[in-house]
Amino acid sequence: MKNVRVIDSPVVLMNLCTMRDKNTDSQGVRIATRKITRCLLYEASKNLPLVERDVTTPLTTFKAKTVDPDINLIISPILRAGLIFTDEAIDILPQACIRHIGMYRDEETLKPVWYYNKVPMDAPNPEKFYVYITDPMLATGNSLLEAIRLYTDKGIPIENIKCICIIAAPQGIENIHKNFPEVEIITASVDEGLNEKGYIVPGMGDAGDRIFNT
Repeated sequence: MKNVRVIDSPVVLMNLCTMRDKNTDSQGVRIATRKITRCLLYEASKNLPLVERDVTTPLTTFKAKTVDPDINLIISPILRAGLIFTDEAIDILPQACIRHIGMYRDEETLKPVWYYNKVPMDAPNPEKFYVYITDPMLATGNSLLEAIRLYTDKGIPIENIKCICIIAAPQGIENIHKNFPEVEIITASVDEGLNEKGYIVPGMGDAGDRIFNT
């Protein structure tokens, strides 16, 4: 699929297997999920611009590459399941700002219902903003669409916005790319599809319930 990057290294697949297993307890799901999210975030960060700066080692001074300190880096987890990405994201990208987005899915309409929005910010020089929207499950894609619009409405280039999901359904991917064909989706798996209740099959059940033991 165009603009879908599936990260299926052995480490990711091993933890994905653990995460899916209905007999894995919440602690096991959380540990496996964090390991996968770290791998996905490393892949996503490949789009960050680099600059050179002088670094002095115990032996010499040379020019080393590092992430441009003048960019605005945003991690935007969709609550509640997207929170599992936060700790790993801060470890990997400590300069990032965390901006939470609160939505839940109406079980009848499958449409997102807003209850929290931490993105009421100005975006001067929007080309310098880089955004990673995180949600473990990309099912219908309706919540993710609303989250993407929050940032594109501020003028942030779509190529600077990446969606990071652990498990994705083809229907959700199609929905996202019908509206934003240029946005890249980074995932560990593209599953078979959705059932009549809008859950991903084979999936892992309700990600929030399994991660937070509710």
